[in-house]
Amino acid sequence: DLSVLPEIPKEDGRPKWDNKFQYILSCIGFAVGLGNVWRFPYLCQIHGGAVFQPLQIPASLQHISNTHLLLRKGSIGAWNAISPYLGGVGVGSWMVSVLVSLYYNTVLTWVMWYFINSFQEPLPWSVCPLNENRTGLNEECYKSTAVNYFWYRKTLNITADVTESGTLQWWLILCLAACWAIVYLCTIRGIETTGKAIYVTALFPYLVLTIFLIHGLSLPGAADGLAYLFTPNMNTLKNPRVWLDAATQIFFSLSLAFGGLIAFSSYNPSKNDCEKDAVTVAIVNSMTSLYASIPVFSVLGFKATTGYWDCLDRNIISIINEFDLPEESIMRQNYTAWVSFLNSSYPEKIAGLKLKSCDLQEFLDQSVSGTGLAFIIFTQAIILMPGSQAWAILFFIMLFSLGLSSMFGNIEGVFTPLLELRIISKSIPKELLSGIICLICFLIALCFTLGSGSYWIDIFDSYASSLPLLVIAFFEVIGVAYVYKIKRFSKDVKWMTGRNPNLYWQITWRFISPLLLLIVFVAFVTLQIQKPPSYAAWNPKYEGFPMKEEKVYPPWVLSICVLLAVLPCVFVPLVALFHLIK
Repeated sequence: DLSVLPEIPKEDGRPKWDNKFQYILSCIGFAVGLGNVWRFPYLCQIHGGAVFQPLQIPASLQHISNTHLLLRKGSIGAWNAISPYLGGVGVGSWMVSVLVSLYYNTVLTWVMWYFINSFQEPLPWSVCPLNENRTGLNEECYKSTAVNYFWYRKTLNITADVTESGTLQWWLILCLAACWAIVYLCTIRGIETTGKAIYVTALFPYLVLTIFLIHGLSLPGAADGLAYLFTPNMNTLKNPRVWLDAATQIFFSLSLAFGGLIAFSSYNPSKNDCEKDAVTVAIVNSMTSLYASIPVFSVLGFKATTGYWDCLDRNIISIINEFDLPEESIMRQNYTAWVSFLNSSYPEKIAGLKLKSCDLQEFLDQSVSGTGLAFIIFTQAIILMPGSQAWAILFFIMLFSLGLSSMFGNIEGVFTPLLELRIISKSIPKELLSGIICLICFLIALCFTLGSGSYWIDIFDSYASSLPLLVIAFFEVIGVAYVYKIKRFSKDVKWMTGRNPNLYWQITWRFISPLLLLIVFVAFVTLQIQKPPSYAAWNPKYEGFPMKEEKVYPPWVLSICVLLAVLPCVFVPLVALFHLIK
């Protein structure tokens, strides 16, 4: 009988958090992840900087879920308790946690590989190797850059097509095994071990971001990068894509509908201020995104300025050699004046030089997201910094900590429901169950160490962790608001917090959140079906190389994409239909 839910739960032998700060820190570590560092700054860059940032706060408050409430169960048990018809919501949430865990730990594998190579001097991605005959530079590296070559060839050893599997890369297998071993050791006894590790993995990234912030602000061009970040472009507000990206970014960043927050909350004491927890996590998550953007744009401004100066210097050398001018007669400061004078006096000579157009704004506009920002753009900028080796080590330790703290939430979202299912014997020790989960995930993730592995990771990122989350979150809100009923839900909140939810929450739960989720879902699907799903292939034989070759997914790959998107969602109607027939 759900009407007795607010009664104090009996002692069930479940572990508990050592203190409230440990719980909040775990939720923050789960929510604040790699996307705060490499996704949010990219969206600011392409959507008008300062305009995009304020959209995060209202969006975060609108999407705060009921996932901090006390049900003392994992995702599957919690939604079965609310209504057996909603059991499929918990199953779908659990499945998404599994898929996202595979994705996240593969990214950590790449981070570990870069971290290991950061100890080499000079940095391996700073120079091009010789060709096989040792008569010149490697052609693929020469046509692109040393950074691109290290990422695509020395790390991924990528194939030219998603249908070409390639071979397993032994260095990635070793790093993948090491990453899953670390995750196992940290999650070996659930929150009893992750609760201790979270103090390091959640707080250390803030220390590194602060160090990068101090150093980044001292770099030449940092002011230009920050001006780019904080200069608003009000015209972008007219673009509905901006609002869609703001909503989806904060939604995915908060890790809603994954099941990890429900699992974490199930270890809270009976009476807990869930409202304060939800608001705290949402605001800290948004503030972290803004805080991370400052050092990121400082470094990107430095990289853009350095590229702009290199462009000017090459043009200056060409002009000095052509006109036999004294050295240092043309400087960066008077370059424009000299070019104007020479162009008016000797237009044919200047035209024959084919000088490159050097525009700082163009260098600042060069945007890239995700792994491209971390493993290509940022590493390229680190090479230019004094003491680049130390900065590379710090950067990749920070990324690893961010990913690891998010993994704790994902694994807890997988681990907790399995402990509660009757199919798992209670005699099985937690250590063994955790080890089995990590081993199975490692074996499945071996496919990502193939030459085509990065293409499949992109597919997982695009299909397994986007559409399913929107569907699951929609049914979560509908389930609480219209199946469990807001009146009963508000009584639960009052019992836990000592106060009734205010009008804002009432309106949000009943109308705003379901409507926003529905709008985002429709907009997301509309954008996806406007053009055939495609991917960018790294193909050295492509005539436009080093530009990536745009390819359309073959039918069988497209079928897998659809399966990944539909599989977690299909349990929602299937479980409801099963109970209806039963």
